[in-house]
Amino acid sequence: MWRDALLVAGKDLRIEYRSRVTLNQIVPFALIVVVLFGLALGPDKTMLEATASGLFWIAVLLVTVLAVQRSFAIESADDARDGLRLSGLDPGGIFVGKAGAIAVELVVLEVLLAVVASFLYDVHLTSALFLGAICVLATIGLSAIGTLYGAVAAGTRVRETLLPLLFFPVVAPVLLAATNAWKAGLAGAPSHGLHWLVLLGAFGISYVAIGSVAFGSFLEDR
Repeated sequence: MWRDALLVAGKDLRIEYRSRVTLNQIVPFALIVVVLFGLALGPDKTMLEATASGLFWIAVLLVTVLAVQRSFAIESADDARDGLRLSGLDPGGIFVGKAGAIAVELVVLEVLLAVVASFLYDVHLTSALFLGAICVLATIGLSAIGTLYGAVAAGTRVRETLLPLLFFPVVAPVLLAATNAWKAGLAGAPSHGLHWLVLLGAFGISYVAIGSVAFGSFLEDR
């Protein structure tokens, strides 16, 4: 499974590297979202500091939808999805590989967004290791859920609108835990966010396990 996962992840990442879609489309979208959030709240420094963690993770959530849609759009051309099903690759490996590729893209975007948000919202990225752990665990959950529901929506005519409808309600616990843990980290009190960090880890492990088992049936049904 892990060999197949590396093959699929490498394929998706090479396609993104060569096409530059993430760099030319998703990154500008993410930056615009962060800037618009700041403009909507105005110059009130207290308000920006209080809402910075929530705005950051909402931006990540929106970017995740685009990244997942892009990941499955790759398979929609020239019946590549059928080729993936008939390739003999382990379905769990395909799931882990696609989720891993999305996670790598999201981590890079999160680093960029964190730097921009710290500048725009005037917050200090204290407890960097703790904030990094939050990003890793939250990204695992987001990419796993996105990949699972991306497979569900990919075979439908309304996949662009169906994916957010399926995705947003399920990732609400991840958004809540990541926002509260991030807020504790920005406040310089990581000990207050440890229980949220544990919750993120539990969510991530659960979603990866469910996706690895269920992805094959979703792939065959589409």
